Amino acid sequence: MIDTTAESAHADELRARLADALVADNTIVSTEVEAAFRTVPRHLFAPGSTLEQAYDIDGVVAKKRNEHGVTVSSVSAPRIQALMLEQAQLRPGMRVLEIGSGGYNAALMAQIVGPAGAVTTIDIDPDVTARASRCLALAGYSQVNVELTDGEDGHAPDGPYDRILVTVGAWDIPPAWLDQLAEGGTITVPLRMRGLTRSVTLARDSGHLVAQSARVCGFVAMRGAGEHPERLLLLRGDEIGLRFDDGPPADPEPLNGALDTARAQAWTGVTVGRMEPFDSLYLWLATALDGFCLLSVDPALDTGLVEPQYRRACPAAVEGGNVAYLALRHQDENASEFGAHGYGPDGAGLAEAIAEQIRVWDRDHRDGLEPRLAVYPAGTPDDQMPAGRVIDKRHSRVCISWATPDIPAADQAVPHHPEAKE
Repeated sequence: MIDTTAESAHADELRARLADALVADNTIVSTEVEAAFRTVPRHLFAPGSTLEQAYDIDGVVAKKRNEHGVTVSSVSAPRIQALMLEQAQLRPGMRVLEIGSGGYNAALMAQIVGPAGAVTTIDIDPDVTARASRCLALAGYSQVNVELTDGEDGHAPDGPYDRILVTVGAWDIPPAWLDQLAEGGTITVPLRMRGLTRSVTLARDSGHLVAQSARVCGFVAMRGAGEHPERLLLLRGDEIGLRFDDGPPADPEPLNGALDTARAQAWTGVTVGRMEPFDSLYLWLATALDGFCLLSVDPALDTGLVEPQYRRACPAAVEGGNVAYLALRHQDENASEFGAHGYGPDGAGLAEAIAEQIRVWDRDHRDGLEPRLAVYPAGTPDDQMPAGRVIDKRHSRVCISWATPDIPAADQAVPHHPEAKE
């Protein structure tokens, strides 16, 4: 399908190196995805970028920014694209819908499903669909159907689909996606839950959806009817803010001046290695803490007043006039200790509450099973929901449940935490 004579030897070499690297780190595990990455010329979908930038394993090629300089369309990093394709388990002959277009990912999918399959890619932005059409034709994948429409609505004329892949950050699962999903089909979507995004592959199970896999990822946010911006509560001018995915406190006034109080510290004795991942801690804190949010510090205005574990988006919690966040202190060059910093009249108590949940995570969930993610229709009664943290959205109720070690799942009594609906 590809006229390789028009490609430079350097592009061929870089494409092979990229595929080799993705196979070596086990991001690519199937022959179908490997073959697609070795075949599709990514650089043709990244005009204006160097070949090195186009084939950077973690490189994101920004294609369009809004008036504030925020990226609203991009060619995602190859590592993320490979991860999602492996999650989706595309096979020859499948019908696939991609929500959020760019061209390259649609070409990879077209390469996998082959001439017996079909790929439709949709986007709300005419600039994006026009560019995707041009790039797909240039790369030899003009059979991909490119449609200009709101991703919230899917694209019924080409359905039903064996696979739906959403390549923009989604806050909810709209009914149209389920209506257009074929029997036995799956949806792979970067789903935002309490501010944290996981790429999840969802399959039907007795009237609801259950995640078959969940991986950390990041995507530009969905626009249109499915858009759901976070709410920002500023604590110290524009320097320090709290980001709430499910709405800020009903009365944020008590938090005024919280950062003027003395900092309380609570350390846990729980350590982490320098290169050791701990993304499950974030999700556990989001599940366990009622006032969960993300603390962000503007790097250009940072005075060092707060020292969160991650300045861009650090797990935090609010309770009344108190705020506390995840902290980390270095022990030596190889290990650091988790803890929490708290501010407000009972900042020490809230910091200790976070510290205790870090200990629970370390004891029960650090090396255990991943949490169970399930999506139920909006309006499902509480008594029909599983135990766990329930996050209410416009179209659905998402439940995050964690297994407790050494206790049969049927005998577990996990607290039920409903969230206030937006």
